[in-house]
Amino acid sequence: MALIKQIRQRTGLAIGVIAVGLIFFLVGGDLLGPNSMLLGSSRTTVGEIAGEDVSYEEYVQKIEQTKLSFQQNTGRNPSENELSSIRDQAWQALIVEKIFSQQYDELGLVVSDEELVDMVQGKNIIGELRRQLTNPQTGEFDRSQLITFLQSLETADPQQQMFWAQQEKLFADSRLRIKYDNMLATSEYANSAEAKMQHKMANTTADVSHIQIPYYAVSDSAVSLTDGDVKSYINKNQEKFKVVESRGLKYVRFPLQPSAEDSANTLENIKNLTIELKETQTDSAFVIRNSEAATPFVTINPGDPLPVNFTNNVDNPEVGVVYGPFLSNNTSYVTYKITDSFDGDARMRASHILLSTEGMDDDAKAQVKVRAQEILDEVSDTGNFEVAAAQYGQDGTSQRGGDLGWFFKENFVTEFADAVFAAKSLGVINKLVETEYGYHIIKVTELAQTLSQKVAILELELIASDVTRNDIFRNADFFAANSDDAASFEENAKTENYQVTTATNVGANARSINNMNSAREIIRWAFNDASVGKVSTVFELDDAYVVAILTSKTEEGEGSIENPEVRAQATLALRNEKKAEIIKEKIKGLETLEAIKEVYPDASIGTTPGLKLNASVLPGIGFAPKAIGSIFGLQNTGDMTGPITEDIGVIVAKLNGIIPATEIADYTRYQNEITANASQRTGYMIMMAMEELAGVKDYRYKFF
Repeated sequence: MALIKQIRQRTGLAIGVIAVGLIFFLVGGDLLGPNSMLLGSSRTTVGEIAGEDVSYEEYVQKIEQTKLSFQQNTGRNPSENELSSIRDQAWQALIVEKIFSQQYDELGLVVSDEELVDMVQGKNIIGELRRQLTNPQTGEFDRSQLITFLQSLETADPQQQMFWAQQEKLFADSRLRIKYDNMLATSEYANSAEAKMQHKMANTTADVSHIQIPYYAVSDSAVSLTDGDVKSYINKNQEKFKVVESRGLKYVRFPLQPSAEDSANTLENIKNLTIELKETQTDSAFVIRNSEAATPFVTINPGDPLPVNFTNNVDNPEVGVVYGPFLSNNTSYVTYKITDSFDGDARMRASHILLSTEGMDDDAKAQVKVRAQEILDEVSDTGNFEVAAAQYGQDGTSQRGGDLGWFFKENFVTEFADAVFAAKSLGVINKLVETEYGYHIIKVTELAQTLSQKVAILELELIASDVTRNDIFRNADFFAANSDDAASFEENAKTENYQVTTATNVGANARSINNMNSAREIIRWAFNDASVGKVSTVFELDDAYVVAILTSKTEEGEGSIENPEVRAQATLALRNEKKAEIIKEKIKGLETLEAIKEVYPDASIGTTPGLKLNASVLPGIGFAPKAIGSIFGLQNTGDMTGPITEDIGVIVAKLNGIIPATEIADYTRYQNEITANASQRTGYMIMMAMEELAGVKDYRYKFF
């Protein structure tokens, strides 16, 4: 009901006050700063889309719309990190509006009045309204609430009616984009030849031996490079070395670490609270009121472990006994109490290998069933369930050996859940299980457990006190005030034994520097106010004060040898190319991998059985698509590839055997797979192409 309540509660005066307040909040000190909206229109442009300037005011309005939508869906205000995401969403929304509106017009895409009525009060209510108008008792959409609200609009004040009109426009805009994306997605098609190739790529395997000769096997001194060589290489390979606008920084970080006195005070406080926890009869209320833990009172479901810090310090915890305080990762003190232990609903743990049959006819499903039975027989014989899951599984669990984790019976479809919860022992279930998703090969990894526990967690964060923070700030401020340039910055840091950290390629819209999060203000300073060699004032982050110096500016454009990073990248790439030629010359004529190993002892020999044609990585070696392509180009067992240059070194491979993909009667599954994958990518790819064609320029870093 958050949306309806907000509409009902907005009066004309409230809207005016809130709007002014929000603008002041968002703009903050920039009103009279270097990017002031009062100092000329040239400084109020946050970007350019399709040749049209985007004003600060327009962008802020879109942020507010996106922020309001977030509040409606979550019932709360966004955090700082979420607000950053909202700004990005608002920017993308502006791009969509300005780029795609012309596309909609040319294609004749519209949302008619009748369709909009259907979306907000007809048979097909949009999801956003359904979520807002849910009956708390039934959990279902309550149409009566919608009718009551719409009827109230007839007598609502003009501001409320205008607000609802804006919401309807957002709904219509969203529907237009859905129509456009769906139109593009459904235009994708894969023919039978593509499907056969997809099947061949996925099911052709090779057994191969290989040797990788790393570039460090050749000494750098064996390669002679001049500046002219590197410059020529950069000019010939500009597509590799184009640069975007970025900054280079050095900084000293002053961590906001608690002092020994802070630690002692926190420990004393939690000891006193621990005594109270022992005596209280309302554990949950006590920890909710006094604990700084994110979830101070938790229910541990069957199969789930107790907190690691608890089990590391207590072997056999008892119900009702208070344990602690314990130091937790040097960031807090924690006390635990198991307040209750009881039998809850059963949970089990299992893994599966899914062979999908979605969208297939009966004949195709029958072929999948035969293949699933073959895999079931294989894992029953070998016991290599996890390996088979990674090789054959067709859902996201394949990446973790098919593991589904712990689950309640109601978490899964009936056929699957019944099969798992009927198991009386661990191991592979000796029959296939068919569901609406396909055929499952199931391994029970944990039998049913019912023990549930409720745990009270009393935690106090170990943080620097105000006194400690002031002392740390004085040190940072003194360092900044006495560092005028790069030389004094380095000298003062060395004298005070401060660590100087380097950051390169910092982008204009970045929000972190190295591992420092929430560093946006430092980045804005680097792009807006700083000059090379300028030392900053003290920046306050969540966990540290920071003093920075700008060391370099890189403007967008072609790479050049004057750019240290481009120079280093080009030098490495060119040196490796020359090393590859040396390696190839030295192993010319050698007919075995072992003979190559004798020439280059640093080389590594390995064997990969079951290498798929669609692979791009050689296990134990790395990304090697050219090598894999050459391997499958070999005709006969025992054939060897020539030396192949990859980024990771020079590779030579020998074919031990190849198993071509068998012909199947129906390739529909592969056609559907190609089409589905292409459809999922289409919207994103079109968006990127349209954005590039529209020449989008983003200057938001000057303001946010």
